[in-house]
Amino acid sequence: MALSLLSPSPSTLCFLASTSSPSAEFTGQFPRLWTNRSRTGPARPVLTRASSEKDDDKPAFNPFGFVTDNPSSRSAIQMPESPAEDGNVGQMLYRTEDKGKEYGSYVKSGKFRWFVRETGSPESRRGTIVFLHGAPTQSYSYRVVMSQLSDAGFHCFAPDWIGFGFSDKPQPGYGFDYTEKEFHEEFEKLLEVLGVTSPFFLVVQGFLVGSYGLTWTLKNSSKILKLAILNTPLTVSSPVPGLFQQLRIPFFGEFTCQNAVMAERFIEAGSAYVLKLEKADVYRLPYLSSSGPGFALLEAAKKANFSETASQISSGFAAGSWDKPILVAWGISDKYLPQSIAEEFQKANPRSVELKLIEGAGHMPQEDWPEKVVDALRMFFRV
Repeated sequence: MALSLLSPSPSTLCFLASTSSPSAEFTGQFPRLWTNRSRTGPARPVLTRASSEKDDDKPAFNPFGFVTDNPSSRSAIQMPESPAEDGNVGQMLYRTEDKGKEYGSYVKSGKFRWFVRETGSPESRRGTIVFLHGAPTQSYSYRVVMSQLSDAGFHCFAPDWIGFGFSDKPQPGYGFDYTEKEFHEEFEKLLEVLGVTSPFFLVVQGFLVGSYGLTWTLKNSSKILKLAILNTPLTVSSPVPGLFQQLRIPFFGEFTCQNAVMAERFIEAGSAYVLKLEKADVYRLPYLSSSGPGFALLEAAKKANFSETASQISSGFAAGSWDKPILVAWGISDKYLPQSIAEEFQKANPRSVELKLIEGAGHMPQEDWPEKVVDALRMFFRV
């Protein structure tokens, strides 16, 4: 079915109306979409019908309206009443350009520049923790957890993977092709530059590059003291979210990867919560600033073999293959990965794997309920 971006059909708009507002009716006229920008007082309706000829002088429906601003990103495509007043792309970049870099700095490693968050100091008495994020997010999700753990005596690092967050996003074919092997190689170089030479604690969460963190661990077990896993594909039965399936569809993937609110919508869809505007701004910023992050994600998704990676993880951490302590801290409200994934993984190696269920947290427990994650990690990383 052809997708018309400039002239949406009445049936398409009827679908948006029915999904955005249960009480909305379609009258054959184009509905108008608005954002709820009011932070005080009653909220304006998300969707209203065009009910008079007076509406003719208002802005026409814009299928790209979601790029202007989207406080919750939970709704369908939204169109602000006055884009210049509500916040267009340029204004959003000005508002957010200095956000989201807490505890971070740029580190040159090999040919690339990584953005790395660091709390605590090398002299911290309880050891070093490295936090690895998944796709399509960034290390920002660990900001609260690593801050509190450094207060507890740990030295913490949380890098943005190459192609993600504020790290370099090289063009595919020019020194980096976004393969699992290359992610592994560049991560090892980064550890050397950071001076992480002794065995350390590792925390991993999320899809794709998160999974690559686990496959790197299987090849470098001697460098790991203990491993903590937050919601990550762990078994061959782990489903692949629709986002990554869409990215692998020719042409459609190219369109999908340039959705400026892709990351925040992915986070919200896996959680019971809606991100606050100031958090959504940070997750949105890399994808809004340039096309690089989107094409990096696209390339990584195309190169990934999700089933093979899940198989490696499932068998590699099973009894007889892995004997170091593992904590699986699992947000039970995850909309992508059910609790049964964690339980199946734990049963495959009950002597090494401890399962801690985190109530109230979804796919990213470190974002949804960081205090509970901190408590679980502090107890597990005791040496």
